[in-house]
Amino acid sequence: MSFFALSEYTRESGIAKLRAHIDFDIVMAKKTTRKSKTQFAFLSQNVGKIVLALIATGSFAIAFGNEKISKLKPTASNHDACLQQFYRDVPPLLTKESLKKDSYALCFTDFNVMYSGISKTPLWSAEYLTPERLSVKIKREDSFHEETRVQLAHRALLSDYRGSGYDRGHMAPNGDMNNTAAQHDSFSLANMVPQSPKNNQEVWRKLEEAVRSIVTKQHKDAYVVTGPIFEDKRLKTIGNGVIVPTAVYKAVYLPKQGIIGAYYAPNNDSLQVKVVSVCYLEEKLGINLFPQLTEQQKRNIYQLPTSAQQVKANKDISYVKWDAQSQCAEEATTESIQAQQQQFASGQSQPIESKLPQVDEETKQALIKQLIEALVQYFLQLLR
Repeated sequence: MSFFALSEYTRESGIAKLRAHIDFDIVMAKKTTRKSKTQFAFLSQNVGKIVLALIATGSFAIAFGNEKISKLKPTASNHDACLQQFYRDVPPLLTKESLKKDSYALCFTDFNVMYSGISKTPLWSAEYLTPERLSVKIKREDSFHEETRVQLAHRALLSDYRGSGYDRGHMAPNGDMNNTAAQHDSFSLANMVPQSPKNNQEVWRKLEEAVRSIVTKQHKDAYVVTGPIFEDKRLKTIGNGVIVPTAVYKAVYLPKQGIIGAYYAPNNDSLQVKVVSVCYLEEKLGINLFPQLTEQQKRNIYQLPTSAQQVKANKDISYVKWDAQSQCAEEATTESIQAQQQQFASGQSQPIESKLPQVDEETKQALIKQLIEALVQYFLQLLR
């Protein structure tokens, strides 16, 4: 074959190959276009389902997560508000082991209670009083009620007090409450002890008024812990086992001034009351009333007023003495403080010996796997 003929053949062959490539590209372009149109049509036809699936998926995830996790995690409702009632956010600590049995950490509106299912009374009620809080006054409306967060076997009942000859004596006073929710809570029987009528209506009423006057007249914040004292070997009961205290106490601390002291009043008709140190109470109670204070601070006694009339706006509360005789409560450990804080942070309504469930890593992974599988199946069902 001549050079010319070979060249002509090569030219024609190249053109043929070029045409073949062009034809192939055209075919592929048509296929791609048809595929794109098909995909677009699918999306157009199913856009409603896809949007619905995405919305449902998000809703399902939230619902699934809330339902599963809420069963494993304790509620931390009003955590900060609860701990604010304590000096430096630390609750009084039960140092006597026998007091811990069947006890309940109860958070209320504007006060907290450590309740005993043995005595069926509070062991202490704690509150933080400020001039702002006490500047609002509301009309008293009695609403005595049983505390349903406490197991029935441990609960004080309204019938326990009927015909007993004792008043239902507030520990956190109704007069300290500035809103209807707090006032209603203060009438829970978990905040009550059987109190001698004269003690409740005369001595105790005057002491409550005196503490409020310190806060309002002298513009001082106060941390207050109030409760019963059970001293006699043989204690009287009313109703179905509600124990009558031999005395009642109220410990007061004014942090800005360092003023501290406590009231001790026999639970009888004697109308007696004496001002003592916090350590004096702790020795009788088996409770560390202010764990964040030093022993030296708790041994101080200031002359707390026993009536509102004794409180003068421009007259400081005078120092009396240092109590060297009483045995203060043992110093609190970091672990015991954290455990007590957690009881209130978790909204505890079971005896404190009970253990709350923990979410371990294996359980977390299992929950995540269940969630993913459920979402995939739910998504596919919507697209069918």
